[in-house]
Amino acid sequence: MSIAIVPAPVSVVPGDGTFTLTGATVSGLLAEYVSETLGLRVVESGGDVLLELGSGAAPGGYTLEVVPTGIRLEADATAGLFAGVQTLRQLAANGPVPCVAIEDHPRFSYRGAMLDVARHFFAVADVKRYIDDIALLKFNHLHLHLTDDQGWRLEILSRPELTAKGATTQVGGGGGGYAAPLYYTQDEYREIVAYAASRFITIVPEIDMPGHTNAAIVAYPELGDSPAEPYEGIEVGFSSLAIGSESTYDFIDDVVREVVDLTPGPYLHLGGDESLSTTDEDFLTFIARATAIAAASGRTIVGWHEMGRSPDLPAGTVGQYWSFTTPQEGAAEHTLSFVEQGGRVIMSPADVAYLDMAYEPDATLGLVWANGPTSLEQAYDWDPADIVPGIGEEHLLGVEAPLWTETVRSIGDAEYLAFPRMAAVAEIAWSPRGARQSFADFASRLGSIEAVWDAAGIRHRPLDG
Repeated sequence: MSIAIVPAPVSVVPGDGTFTLTGATVSGLLAEYVSETLGLRVVESGGDVLLELGSGAAPGGYTLEVVPTGIRLEADATAGLFAGVQTLRQLAANGPVPCVAIEDHPRFSYRGAMLDVARHFFAVADVKRYIDDIALLKFNHLHLHLTDDQGWRLEILSRPELTAKGATTQVGGGGGGYAAPLYYTQDEYREIVAYAASRFITIVPEIDMPGHTNAAIVAYPELGDSPAEPYEGIEVGFSSLAIGSESTYDFIDDVVREVVDLTPGPYLHLGGDESLSTTDEDFLTFIARATAIAAASGRTIVGWHEMGRSPDLPAGTVGQYWSFTTPQEGAAEHTLSFVEQGGRVIMSPADVAYLDMAYEPDATLGLVWANGPTSLEQAYDWDPADIVPGIGEEHLLGVEAPLWTETVRSIGDAEYLAFPRMAAVAEIAWSPRGARQSFADFASRLGSIEAVWDAAGIRHRPLDG
């Protein structure tokens, strides 16, 4: 029997026979989750499906053995067990579970997806749904783009006007099914963070600056060099914080303090991209001060690759590359700067990893500016260690698949753009290069996870479309 799993495991050894889950009992850590997702009965011990911690698996990974009499899943940590459960869900999706021995572990420690909730807002339930979506593919970070010109989406108690005035608009106007103002209260955000943690996913909050700040300036005009009006378009690069004003840095201190208090993960993303109306001198001044303020919180700073223009980044700052698979306009040099300053890199080349690119040239859903449209094969046929000269595997923290929402008005729209291309990026992030054979091989395995998507009600582009 052929064993089809996405992302591809490190090692798969098929066995003889199958194990039928009907009526099976499950015991051990994550038993309740397995019961919920696979419909099995939970027992305290002696189950047909056993999940346990041990020393036999590589860090972040798991070993899975299926024999005709039961299933044994072992990992060095609970997150590894959770990853193994996602593999088991695929094996069980089309009937009896084939007998198999699997050894598996991730290529990169950071396997991320990004959801832009600023251009179009998504309710808590939708974000939770997206968390479940990406968990199926063994992602372990969700980067939330919380602020932009179109809206500020997180309650900051010390700065109430951010949501009172800055959270009333989005691209195209209207609420997209949600009542304005369009933001998460701190309790709602904590709910998202906790839900993600229950799926072994770390939330990475992004407060983009000094550009992409029109909504903040609408709320607090003193943050800009001139007053701003609410914005519902999709152009970029026109806004900037007032670099020479101390009120700007007081603002950053307030926001960072509250965001860090709400988000227990190790990363804080400060954006730094497309600051086209900020002079070079002002940009460098701003990045040095803003990153110093944020780093004092104890978090590791993340920034888009333009932030690498600064020679004064805090030690360990992570750069996120978003240029193309052939670097453009200094992107390679700026990204290499993070490594030279003691940091690492997250790879998100826009022409292959941006999930908001359209599938067809004339599609109304998605854009095409990043050498689009982007096919499933393009999303698969690249490697993060081959993009920027001088940045090899040892310099990479991981890979991230962003989804910007200029044209996305519902979670169904987001899922359709993300899947199946999200699976391609997931395999690049999880599977070692040696486990990836060819696009044809990958495409042949997608049916195993399509059945899981269908069972979970995930909207996706048909694999033959």
